[in-house]
Amino acid sequence: MGTPHTEAPWSPNDSFYQPPVLLLTGIPGMDRSLHRLVSIPFCILYLVALSGNCTILFVVQRTPSLHEPMYYFLSMLAVVDLSLVLCTLPTTLGIFWFDIRTIGFDACLIQMYFIHIVSVLESSVLLAMAFDRFVAVAHPLRYKAILTEPTIVKIGLAIVVRAVVSLLPIPFLLKRLTYCRNNCLSHSFCFHPDIMKLACADIHVNVLYGLVVILSTAGLDAVFIVLSYFLIIRTVIRLGSQGRCCSRVLKTCFSHICAFLIFIIPMIGLSMIHRFVRSPPPIVNSLVAYVYLIVPPALNPIVYSIKSKQIWKAILRMGLGKEDPL
Repeated sequence: MGTPHTEAPWSPNDSFYQPPVLLLTGIPGMDRSLHRLVSIPFCILYLVALSGNCTILFVVQRTPSLHEPMYYFLSMLAVVDLSLVLCTLPTTLGIFWFDIRTIGFDACLIQMYFIHIVSVLESSVLLAMAFDRFVAVAHPLRYKAILTEPTIVKIGLAIVVRAVVSLLPIPFLLKRLTYCRNNCLSHSFCFHPDIMKLACADIHVNVLYGLVVILSTAGLDAVFIVLSYFLIIRTVIRLGSQGRCCSRVLKTCFSHICAFLIFIIPMIGLSMIHRFVRSPPPIVNSLVAYVYLIVPPALNPIVYSIKSKQIWKAILRMGLGKEDPL
């Protein structure tokens, strides 16, 4: 559905220019005739993510015994994962199914803003879940007294405000730039470093602010998550034989560690590729981006359903039409 513009390159004497539309790319170098075939694994991942996270939300809402802080945070993670799926699904499947490659410049900025907001939300929720596990291990008798429902609501609101405010300047920093005539992006969705590289202007402010946001959100969250698990392990070791109960709680941390690694490794990889790797292979760049945005929402509900006996038992009870015994 169209090809990149081929007008003469921009020069310093040219007037301010922003492309009315941008062109999205499915998988670089792939023949378009294969798009329908390639869409199959994407559809499977999207279906797993949508059905899995909806199931988590439904089970937690309908099972009174799961109305605990740990599962409230898990519900937050499910909502964030659903949001991430819905941010990328329309344009990704639009390319693979209907070869719709164009997206308006402003629409692209909106999609980019929400994708980055959801990424920060995911990082923040994972930090809140790490804090939840620390409280469960270090203060088991005061667990529910510390993490009351009003406290959890306040944490959720703080997470949302942090993401919205920290990323609010990004679209405006992109709107102020003048752009070259090449309007082809390297992903099937809009991503800040990808749009930024199309500019024919000084982008140092954009690069610096983007780096500050990453370090102050996901980077800081990762440090605190690691610190949380250091304190958890130290608490269990100090308790010794008295910490058997805590050791059982520690087993519930496995799902959270998996979710954290599934999220943080592709995110770091994608950020490093865009900022520090010159001329990376397009296929590598594209695949890392897809892993970052599609795989975690699909795997998180699977990991939690398998590793959390309470979730698994609740799903089985609901499948068999049995009531929750509380």
